[in-house]
Formats: sequence, C-alpha cells, structure tokens
Amino acid sequence: MRELGALALPDAWLVSGCLVQTVWNVLTGRAVDYGISDYDVFYFDPDNSWEAEDAVIRKVARLFPPSPKIETRNQARVHLWYPQKHGLPYPPLICSTEGIDRFLTANTMVGIRRASGGYEVYAPNGFDDIAGMIARPNPGPNFSPANYAAKVARWKSSGRRSR
Repeated sequence: MRELGALALPDAWLVSGCLVQTVWNVLTGRAVDYGISDYDVFYFDPDNSWEAEDAVIRKVARLFPPSPKIETRNQARVHLWYPQKHGLPYPPLICSTEGIDRFLTANTMVGIRRASGGYEVYAPNGFDDIAGMIARPNPGPNFSPANYAAKVARWKSSGRRSR
C-alpha cells in the first residue's frame, strides 16, 4: 500500500479479489497469497486516453516486481472497452468507487487505500459475505449469469460457498 500511495495516482484503490482471497486464506489456514492471480489497482484520471493509462501501467510495472501481477486500470476508460469485451453496456464512471460498485459479486465490492493517518476502506455491502466465504451475485447493471457461473465454479473448486 505504501508503494501505491507513492505513485500518487488520483482516486487510487487496491480492490476486489486479492483482498477477499487474502481474508479467505487466513480463515482457511492457507498461505496468505494462495489463489491470488493478480492485484487490481483502480484509479480515476479524467484523461481517458490509452496513452495516459499505458504510461501509468508502465510506471506501476517499474515499481513492482513482475510477480505478483498488478492489473492497473483507469476507471475513466472502462466504458470504452467493457462493452466489446463483455457484451454489456457500461456507462462512464465519475470515480473509482463506482467501478467497485459494478463488480460481478457482492463480496468483491471492496477496496482499500492509504489515507492521512491510516487507511480508508470502501465496502458498500459490508464484510459478512467475506467473513462467511459467500459469493452472491451483484444484481447491478453489469451482471452476467455466464461470468458469475464461471467465477463461482472457480471458487467452489477451492471450497468456497455461493448463494
């Protein structure tokens, strides 16, 4: 988190699966990084050009080793590529937490960032599903039954529950 803060990216958050998976790993006695394929960083920069985002991605890559993989995405750009990739509409966002609100599962709608004197956590659904190792669909506008089924199948193969 310290390194992420040093980048001074606007509205930057560490988000989603890496946070949930870390909690689940602690709860199940696994290595803290078990099952984490990447670490997602959201930021929001009104410059939604690919060149600006690519410069940030390269800056992050220079700061962190190649493993673990860091996925850095400007939330101001998501509406430009999401419909083609996922076949669903995606209106422009005005901040990073709006991107968190659109995650496929309710339990992964979580983010953390450094704030003056500590940390700020964003978790609109709270932490009960994370603590209970439950994956529920986020019924928001980007819900895809096929994507949800695939995600839940991956999680079930490692002992998690869904509803």
